[in-house]
Amino acid sequence: MTRTVSRARVARRIAAGAAYGGGGIGLLGAAGVGVVLAELQLAKRSVGGGVAPVPPSGDGWYGLAYGHSEPLRMGMLGDSTAAGQGVRRAGQTPGALLASGLAAVAERPVDLRNVALPGAQSDDLDRQVTQLLSDSARVPDVCVIIVGANDVTHRMPATRSVRYLGAAVRRLRTAGAEVVVGTCPDLGTIEPVYQPLRWLARRVSRQLAAAQTIVAVEQGGRTVSLGDLLGPEFAANPRELFGPDNYHPSAEGYATAAMAVLPTLCAVLGVWPESDRLDAARDEDMLPVAQAASAAASEAGTEVTAARAPWALLRHRKRRHLPTPTEATPTKPSEVPREV
Repeated sequence: MTRTVSRARVARRIAAGAAYGGGGIGLLGAAGVGVVLAELQLAKRSVGGGVAPVPPSGDGWYGLAYGHSEPLRMGMLGDSTAAGQGVRRAGQTPGALLASGLAAVAERPVDLRNVALPGAQSDDLDRQVTQLLSDSARVPDVCVIIVGANDVTHRMPATRSVRYLGAAVRRLRTAGAEVVVGTCPDLGTIEPVYQPLRWLARRVSRQLAAAQTIVAVEQGGRTVSLGDLLGPEFAANPRELFGPDNYHPSAEGYATAAMAVLPTLCAVLGVWPESDRLDAARDEDMLPVAQAASAAASEAGTEVTAARAPWALLRHRKRRHLPTPTEATPTKPSEVPREV
């Protein structure tokens, strides 16, 4: 409990610094920088030993079995995890999996546009949002953002990182899109990373995830913690859940993450049953936003959504089955029959 409260205070300081223009609050103290740099050199020799294929484009229509009516429009933004780097088929990318799952739950086709960029940091979100909103005829109904890992590895100050994320969520919400943020994954689970870098990576990843949650929720978005998805499950099955470069998820890893995000993606569009009752048996609760953010950062699959300020709801939604890759094959917009 003490650790959760401490992380909540740090996350709130980071979020406040982002809101009021502070730029000096980093994720690591000066004492840890030297150790991190030394260990990082060792990690770089192991991480990325393989080659991750360029992510395939998953843009297109999903769920055409539900007819050719006006689709739900979905945008995917962020870094290599959002893009699906490490898999070879479009249907294995998280965007395609989420679009297929959303189509199945909503029983409507889904038009996916993925503007995520491998290697992107949060400061690229402004460009991605601009690209996504440039076509006024295809303004998304909902957007999923997964970003933050490169901010940690490139030592971007946390206040800058969450300021860029908050601005992106605000622009998308102003444009009329719902927003779901998959928060920074736990980088302490990358298999070749050694101690003490592993411990530090876990600590700063969770601090950033908590701060991301605060700013995203305060701007009208919802968040889902990805941290522990890259924890027990990835640690227990590293060969299955990590891709050939030992850094990015495999197809099974992306499916695990997408399965955690899908219920929130559906709920934010009103196609998933919502209840005002919180399930105490599932550790659901109403907490101050910072405490909710900290608790979510420690448990994967936890959704945080705004309640009455300054409170937020923690939910642990049951995961839905995702379509198999063969079900998640996109149809290009040019191939979709248009009604006359």
